[in-house]
Amino acid sequence: MTKPQAVIIGAGDGLSASLAREFARDHTVTLASRSGGKAEAVAEETGAAMAKLDATDEAAVAGLFDALPAPPNLVIYNPSSRVRGPVAELQLADVRRAVEVTAIGAFIAGKHAARRMLETEPEDGVRGAILFTGASAGVKGFPMSAPFAMGKFAQRGLAESMARELHPKGVHVAWINIDGGILNPGRSEPEDNPGSMLRPDAIARSYRHLVEQDRSAWTNEMAVRPWVERF
Repeated sequence: MTKPQAVIIGAGDGLSASLAREFARDHTVTLASRSGGKAEAVAEETGAAMAKLDATDEAAVAGLFDALPAPPNLVIYNPSSRVRGPVAELQLADVRRAVEVTAIGAFIAGKHAARRMLETEPEDGVRGAILFTGASAGVKGFPMSAPFAMGKFAQRGLAESMARELHPKGVHVAWINIDGGILNPGRSEPEDNPGSMLRPDAIARSYRHLVEQDRSAWTNEMAVRPWVERF
């Protein structure tokens, strides 16, 4: 039996690597990364295909989806860009690029993921899932981080709008608020606050739960946070 197709955009050695390992068990995975690098090792480990991609280049994103041997069953959009600094001192070009990666790139990926999914006949009423990796900055803005909040608020609104449009057509759309620091390779938890960071493998299992939800109770927004995180 041919495995369904999964596309993970914004691949590296952190959360996206855990997602690749999780879904490679029952999907044919394609990883897309701007520079390759760390994602290439993950592709080799999981047997995933690897593509270099600028997520803000619509022609390139459309080409990625058109090159798939079949429409995807799962698409995950991970990229985001953060520019820190006082609002009065931020450079417009830096802000524009940050918002383009976090929000416009999400729109482009969502557009072409939906386009390909809607080509298929639904199986038990379901065509696939499109998941956006969000952050607490999409719920509340933080000082010195306005561009990140701009991008994540826009991304969250995009996901909600897409969910209202596409859920009735059998495409599950959800935005996941990663509300806390992720314990990615090279990072460590404070000695005085163990258990305070999210494990990427645990987050990946939450994504799996979204993909396997019954359509009678689809979640369009999820927040994951370590048990010590304050609300």
